[in-house]
Amino acid sequence: MKNNIDYAGFYERVGRANGWNFSSMNVISEKIGWNFYEEVVCHTRSSDLLLDIGTGGGEAILSIAGEPLLLVGIDLAQEMIETAQRNLQTAGVHPNVRFLHMDAENLAFPKHFFNVVSSRHSGFSASEVFRVLAEGGIFLTQQVSEHDKSNIAEAFGRGQSLGIQPGTLMERYKHELQTAGFHDIQAREYNVVEHYATPEDLMFLLTHAPIIPDFGKVETDFERFQQFVREHYEEKGIRTNSARFMITARK
Repeated sequence: MKNNIDYAGFYERVGRANGWNFSSMNVISEKIGWNFYEEVVCHTRSSDLLLDIGTGGGEAILSIAGEPLLLVGIDLAQEMIETAQRNLQTAGVHPNVRFLHMDAENLAFPKHFFNVVSSRHSGFSASEVFRVLAEGGIFLTQQVSEHDKSNIAEAFGRGQSLGIQPGTLMERYKHELQTAGFHDIQAREYNVVEHYATPEDLMFLLTHAPIIPDFGKVETDFERFQQFVREHYEEKGIRTNSARFMITARK
Protein backbone atom coordinates (compact mmCIF):
# COMPACT_ATOMS: atom_id res chain seq x y z
CA MET A 1 0.00 0.00 0.00
CA LYS A 2 1.15 3.55 -0.65
CA ASN A 3 1.94 5.70 2.37
CA ASN A 4 2.59 2.65 4.53
CA ILE A 5 4.23 4.67 7.30
CA ASP A 6 1.47 7.27 7.42
CA TYR A 7 -1.21 4.59 7.36
CA ALA A 8 0.39 2.56 10.14
CA GLY A 9 0.76 5.63 12.34
CA PHE A 10 -2.80 6.70 11.72
CA TYR A 11 -4.06 3.19 12.47
CA GLU A 12 -2.28 3.17 15.82
CA ARG A 13 -3.80 6.55 16.69
CA VAL A 14 -7.19 5.07 15.85
CA GLY A 15 -6.59 2.27 18.34
CA ARG A 16 -5.43 4.60 21.08
CA ALA A 17 -8.31 7.03 20.52
CA ASN A 18 -11.01 4.36 20.63
CA GLY A 19 -9.42 1.77 22.89
CA TRP A 20 -10.37 -0.87 20.31
CA ASN A 21 -13.93 -0.56 21.59
CA PHE A 22 -16.94 0.25 19.36
CA SER A 23 -18.78 1.90 22.22
CA SER A 24 -16.10 4.59 22.45
CA MET A 25 -16.65 5.83 18.89
CA ASN A 26 -17.89 9.40 18.72
CA VAL A 27 -20.76 9.18 16.25
CA ILE A 28 -24.18 10.81 16.09
CA SER A 29 -27.13 9.35 14.20
CA GLU A 30 -29.94 11.83 13.71
CA LYS A 31 -33.49 10.82 14.66
CA ILE A 32 -33.05 7.06 14.61
CA GLY A 33 -36.24 5.05 14.55
CA TRP A 34 -35.57 3.11 17.75
CA ASN A 35 -32.95 1.94 20.22
CA PHE A 36 -32.69 -1.81 19.75
CA TYR A 37 -31.98 -2.85 23.32
CA GLU A 38 -34.67 -0.54 24.63
CA GLU A 39 -37.02 -2.49 22.35
CA VAL A 40 -35.70 -5.74 23.86
CA VAL A 41 -36.41 -4.39 27.35
CA CYS A 42 -39.99 -3.59 26.35
CA HIS A 43 -40.53 -7.29 25.65
CA THR A 44 -38.64 -8.62 28.69
CA ARG A 45 -40.08 -9.41 32.10
CA SER A 46 -38.08 -9.82 35.29
CA SER A 47 -38.81 -13.57 35.25
CA ASP A 48 -37.58 -14.07 31.66
CA LEU A 49 -34.50 -15.83 30.34
CA LEU A 50 -32.84 -13.79 27.57
CA LEU A 51 -30.37 -14.96 24.92
CA ASP A 52 -28.31 -12.42 22.95
CA ILE A 53 -26.77 -13.80 19.75
CA GLY A 54 -23.60 -12.15 18.44
CA THR A 55 -23.10 -10.28 21.69
CA GLY A 56 -19.60 -9.07 20.75
CA GLY A 57 -17.84 -7.42 23.66
CA GLY A 58 -21.06 -7.36 25.63
CA GLU A 59 -21.15 -3.57 26.05
CA ALA A 60 -24.67 -3.18 24.66
CA ILE A 61 -26.34 -6.13 26.35
CA LEU A 62 -24.76 -5.31 29.72
CA SER A 63 -26.70 -2.03 29.66
CA ILE A 64 -29.88 -4.06 30.27
CA ALA A 65 -28.37 -6.74 32.53
CA GLY A 66 -30.77 -5.91 35.34
CA GLU A 67 -33.91 -6.62 33.33
CA PRO A 68 -34.12 -10.44 32.92
CA LEU A 69 -33.75 -13.23 35.44
CA LEU A 70 -30.95 -14.72 33.32
CA LEU A 71 -29.00 -13.12 30.48
CA VAL A 72 -26.79 -15.23 28.22
CA GLY A 73 -24.65 -13.63 25.54
CA ILE A 74 -22.98 -15.78 22.89
CA ASP A 75 -20.48 -15.02 20.14
CA LEU A 76 -18.59 -17.09 17.59
CA ALA A 77 -15.36 -15.17 18.24
CA GLN A 78 -13.49 -16.33 21.33
CA GLU A 79 -11.72 -12.98 21.65
CA MET A 80 -15.08 -11.20 21.79
CA ILE A 81 -16.24 -13.45 24.62
CA GLU A 82 -12.99 -12.75 26.47
CA THR A 83 -13.64 -9.03 26.02
CA ALA A 84 -17.22 -9.50 27.25
CA GLN A 85 -15.93 -11.30 30.35
CA ARG A 86 -13.63 -8.39 31.12
CA ASN A 87 -16.45 -5.90 30.55
CA LEU A 88 -18.65 -7.94 32.88
CA GLN A 89 -16.04 -7.71 35.63
CA THR A 90 -15.75 -3.96 35.09
CA ALA A 91 -19.53 -3.53 35.15
CA GLY A 92 -19.77 -4.86 38.69
CA VAL A 93 -22.01 -7.50 40.25
CA HIS A 94 -24.27 -9.19 37.68
CA PRO A 95 -24.66 -12.81 38.89
CA ASN A 96 -27.42 -13.36 36.32
CA VAL A 97 -25.12 -12.80 33.30
CA ARG A 98 -23.18 -15.44 31.36
CA PHE A 99 -21.04 -15.06 28.23
CA LEU A 100 -20.34 -18.19 26.17
CA HIS A 101 -18.35 -19.02 23.06
CA MET A 102 -20.92 -20.59 20.76
CA ASP A 103 -22.00 -20.93 17.12
CA ALA A 104 -25.45 -19.44 16.42
CA GLU A 105 -26.05 -22.25 13.94
CA ASN A 106 -25.81 -24.83 16.72
CA LEU A 107 -27.18 -23.46 19.99
CA ALA A 108 -26.21 -25.68 22.92
CA PHE A 109 -29.41 -25.07 24.89
CA PRO A 110 -32.51 -27.20 25.54
CA LYS A 111 -35.74 -26.71 23.65
CA HIS A 112 -38.06 -23.94 24.88
CA PHE A 113 -35.36 -22.59 27.24
CA PHE A 114 -35.51 -18.83 26.58
CA ASN A 115 -38.40 -16.38 26.64
CA VAL A 116 -36.62 -13.71 24.58
CA VAL A 117 -33.88 -13.99 21.95
CA SER A 118 -32.13 -10.96 20.45
CA SER A 119 -29.59 -10.59 17.67
CA ARG A 120 -28.06 -7.24 16.73
CA HIS A 121 -25.99 -6.99 13.56
CA SER A 122 -25.24 -10.69 13.67
CA GLY A 123 -26.24 -13.77 11.74
CA PHE A 124 -28.68 -16.26 13.23
CA SER A 125 -30.41 -19.53 12.44
CA ALA A 126 -34.19 -19.06 12.39
CA SER A 127 -34.76 -22.76 13.10
CA GLU A 128 -32.35 -22.78 16.06
CA VAL A 129 -33.90 -19.62 17.53
CA PHE A 130 -37.34 -21.21 17.17
CA ARG A 131 -36.15 -24.40 18.88
CA VAL A 132 -34.74 -22.68 21.99
CA LEU A 133 -37.65 -20.23 22.39
CA ALA A 134 -40.49 -21.06 24.73
CA GLU A 135 -44.05 -21.02 23.41
CA GLY A 136 -45.18 -17.41 23.15
CA GLY A 137 -41.56 -16.22 23.22
CA ILE A 138 -40.31 -13.39 21.04
CA PHE A 139 -37.32 -12.94 18.75
CA LEU A 140 -35.97 -9.49 17.91
CA THR A 141 -33.23 -8.76 15.40
CA GLN A 142 -31.71 -5.55 14.08
CA GLN A 143 -29.64 -5.75 10.92
CA VAL A 144 -27.74 -3.42 8.63
CA SER A 145 -29.64 -2.54 5.45
CA GLU A 146 -28.04 -2.80 2.02
CA HIS A 147 -27.90 0.99 1.50
CA ASP A 148 -26.09 1.68 4.78
CA LYS A 149 -22.95 3.87 4.32
CA SER A 150 -23.85 4.18 0.64
CA ASN A 151 -21.60 7.18 -0.02
CA ILE A 152 -18.62 5.29 1.44
CA ALA A 153 -19.23 2.26 -0.79
CA GLU A 154 -19.51 4.54 -3.81
CA ALA A 155 -16.28 6.35 -2.89
CA PHE A 156 -14.32 3.08 -2.63
CA GLY A 157 -16.04 1.36 -5.53
CA ARG A 158 -16.85 -1.65 -3.38
CA GLY A 159 -18.98 -2.51 -0.38
CA GLN A 160 -20.49 -5.51 1.38
CA SER A 161 -23.89 -4.83 -0.20
CA LEU A 162 -23.04 -2.57 -3.15
CA GLY A 163 -25.45 -3.22 -5.99
CA ILE A 164 -27.89 -5.30 -3.92
CA GLN A 165 -31.47 -4.06 -3.89
CA PRO A 166 -32.38 -2.54 -0.49
CA GLY A 167 -34.81 -4.80 1.37
CA THR A 168 -33.37 -8.04 -0.01
CA LEU A 169 -31.94 -9.22 3.31
CA MET A 170 -35.00 -8.16 5.27
CA GLU A 171 -37.31 -10.15 3.01
CA ARG A 172 -35.01 -13.16 3.19
CA TYR A 173 -35.02 -13.11 6.99
CA LYS A 174 -38.81 -12.72 7.09
CA HIS A 175 -39.17 -15.74 4.83
CA GLU A 176 -36.75 -17.82 6.92
CA LEU A 177 -38.60 -16.94 10.12
CA GLN A 178 -41.95 -17.84 8.62
CA THR A 179 -40.56 -21.14 7.32
CA ALA A 180 -39.18 -21.93 10.79
CA GLY A 181 -42.68 -21.57 12.27
CA PHE A 182 -42.77 -18.00 13.58
CA HIS A 183 -45.91 -15.88 13.32
CA ASP A 184 -46.80 -12.21 13.85
CA ILE A 185 -43.66 -11.23 11.95
CA GLN A 186 -43.27 -7.44 11.94
CA ALA A 187 -40.59 -5.34 10.22
CA ARG A 188 -39.65 -1.68 10.18
CA GLU A 189 -36.77 0.38 8.80
CA TYR A 190 -34.96 3.68 9.11
CA ASN A 191 -32.33 5.52 7.04
CA VAL A 192 -30.86 8.60 8.73
CA VAL A 193 -27.92 10.97 8.47
CA GLU A 194 -24.90 9.99 10.56
CA HIS A 195 -21.80 12.01 11.48
CA TYR A 196 -18.44 10.65 12.68
CA ALA A 197 -16.68 13.25 14.81
CA THR A 198 -13.13 12.53 13.65
CA PRO A 199 -11.29 10.62 10.92
CA GLU A 200 -10.10 8.25 13.68
CA ASP A 201 -13.70 7.34 14.52
CA LEU A 202 -14.53 6.57 10.90
CA MET A 203 -11.27 4.70 10.36
CA PHE A 204 -12.01 2.54 13.40
CA LEU A 205 -15.40 1.63 11.94
CA LEU A 206 -14.02 0.72 8.52
CA THR A 207 -11.20 -1.29 10.05
CA HIS A 208 -13.41 -3.33 12.37
CA ALA A 209 -16.69 -3.67 10.42
CA PRO A 210 -17.16 -5.32 6.99
CA ILE A 211 -18.43 -2.15 5.29
CA ILE A 212 -15.58 -2.09 2.77
CA PRO A 213 -14.31 -5.65 2.18
CA ASP A 214 -10.58 -5.99 2.86
CA PHE A 215 -10.32 -2.34 3.81
CA GLY A 216 -6.67 -1.29 3.93
CA LYS A 217 -5.44 -4.08 1.68
CA VAL A 218 -6.11 -2.27 -1.60
CA GLU A 219 -3.31 0.07 -2.63
CA THR A 220 -5.47 3.17 -2.96
CA ASP A 221 -7.63 2.73 0.16
CA PHE A 222 -5.90 5.27 2.38
CA GLU A 223 -5.88 7.90 -0.36
CA ARG A 224 -9.57 7.28 -1.02
CA PHE A 225 -10.23 7.53 2.71
CA GLN A 226 -8.49 10.89 2.92
CA GLN A 227 -10.41 12.16 -0.09
CA PHE A 228 -13.72 10.94 1.37
CA VAL A 229 -13.03 12.78 4.64
CA ARG A 230 -12.25 16.00 2.76
CA GLU A 231 -15.37 15.80 0.59
CA HIS A 232 -17.84 14.81 3.33
CA TYR A 233 -16.63 16.80 6.32
CA GLU A 234 -19.29 19.11 7.79
CA GLU A 235 -19.61 21.11 10.99
CA LYS A 236 -21.03 18.08 12.84
CA GLY A 237 -18.43 15.69 11.49
CA ILE A 238 -17.93 13.37 8.53
CA ARG A 239 -21.29 12.69 6.93
CA THR A 240 -22.62 9.32 5.86
CA ASN A 241 -25.86 7.42 6.54
CA SER A 242 -27.13 4.76 8.92
CA ALA A 243 -29.72 2.36 7.49
CA ARG A 244 -31.20 -0.36 9.67
CA PHE A 245 -34.15 -2.71 9.78
CA MET A 246 -35.67 -4.52 12.72
CA ILE A 247 -37.81 -7.66 12.74
CA THR A 248 -39.84 -9.06 15.61
CA ALA A 249 -41.40 -12.52 15.47
CA ARG A 250 -43.47 -14.62 17.87
CA LYS A 251 -43.32 -18.36 18.46
